Amino acid sequence: MLTKRIIPCLDIRDGRVVKGVNFLGVKDIACPVEMARFYNDSGADELVFYDITASFENRPLFSGILKEVARQVFIPLTVGGSINSLDDFDRVLKCGADKVSVNTGAIKNPQLIADAAKRYGDQCVVLSMDIKQVNGSYHIFAKGGREDTGIDALEWAARGEAAGAGEIVANSIDTDGVRGGFDLPLLQALADKVTIPIIASGGAGNKEDFAELFKLDGVDAGLAASIFHLKEVDIKELKQYLRDQGISMRL
Repeated sequence: MLTKRIIPCLDIRDGRVVKGVNFLGVKDIACPVEMARFYNDSGADELVFYDITASFENRPLFSGILKEVARQVFIPLTVGGSINSLDDFDRVLKCGADKVSVNTGAIKNPQLIADAAKRYGDQCVVLSMDIKQVNGSYHIFAKGGREDTGIDALEWAARGEAAGAGEIVANSIDTDGVRGGFDLPLLQALADKVTIPIIASGGAGNKEDFAELFKLDGVDAGLAASIFHLKEVDIKELKQYLRDQGISMRL
């Protein structure tokens, strides 16, 4: 049985960790360097660092803050934000990232996934997808969830896998920050479409939500932010709870 992963996420805006609801109403939470140190010591399996306004503002990712964060962690670090070229991959990897998350950049240039997988290996390439249900279909959104591309999310996931993405992060805009549970219908649809690991993001409100999530075949990790940032759920306690539910966890 494959071990499931618990992954906290640092959404960075103006050099600070922030969190919103449905990608809106963003509020300041904490210093990213302090949060990285906390999560490294708290039992997290990996850490995600997203510069959430880099693509929308058409600027490079905050590399200075990234370097400081990378110095604090000895767990795998995935980094995303304005990744538009192989040079961007190279830059964030040299700043300390283990994996690179590409979203809007891949929408603009789908060949980027294949080129990056060829150069760095598919284990390095994470396809991050911001997904919202529109008229009964799942659409890919770009620029931090601001722009409906009209692209079918399930087909985009399959294209990403075929191009060489090593895993997928499915960010549900509909459940983001709502704390009503993960978007299980979306995640099941994705799991039926691809064979690479899926990281579920958006909707975690309590320990039980993770237990429900990991009942789905094909979902390998649960990503969350506010419930961990605000210390409403302790990661070590969560992982023990999940193991007690018969779910394979690294303690």
